[in-house]
Amino acid sequence: MTDQRPEPIFNAPWPALLAAAAVIVPHILLLRADEATIESLALIPHDFWEGRWTGAITMMFVHGGWLHAIMNAAFALAFGAPVARLLGLNGRGGGIFCLFYLACGALSGVGYALIHPDATNAVIGASGAVSGLMGAAARTMDYEGRVGPILGPRVISLGLGWLVVNLVMAVTGSLLTMGTGAVAWEAHLIGFAAGVVLIGPFARWAGPRAQPEA
Repeated sequence: MTDQRPEPIFNAPWPALLAAAAVIVPHILLLRADEATIESLALIPHDFWEGRWTGAITMMFVHGGWLHAIMNAAFALAFGAPVARLLGLNGRGGGIFCLFYLACGALSGVGYALIHPDATNAVIGASGAVSGLMGAAARTMDYEGRVGPILGPRVISLGLGWLVVNLVMAVTGSLLTMGTGAVAWEAHLIGFAAGVVLIGPFARWAGPRAQPEA
């Protein structure tokens, strides 16, 4: 019988650790920030369509409480690890990983703003970006460092599970953000879908080893 031990957290790929740090470090720095500062960094759909587009990016670095931040950091670490290994652990692969993460997060925010164009609530958190990592990881889980089919069984099962979780979030309201911002559950699902779709072209960009299956 082989002695299999879980991989230590600090043996996780550095891009995944960076994604987790991008959640925790800004949260610490913003612990004493006032409401005006938080709102200036949040995504507010009405303001987005008035030209304040930066919120689709900056919202990823703002979290409403430690529970919200720790959960997103843990998910970024867990699902970011296989994506980081797929895209490569050198500087180029890490850069592509960061762009993928930001693209999923931004698309989730824009998608939420499209669904709720007149909303004035502050939307915060990296959950859309982390959901993108989840979607991408689902396409790699059964394919040994390659990208599997876009509608593979793992994508469908994980996607359905994530749908159920987010429907529960829709009912429980802003529990995770401690009332600081909305739980934009639609953005989570858009982020997941973005990750599933975008990992194909991003894998091609990363190189032959990560090429998706036909």
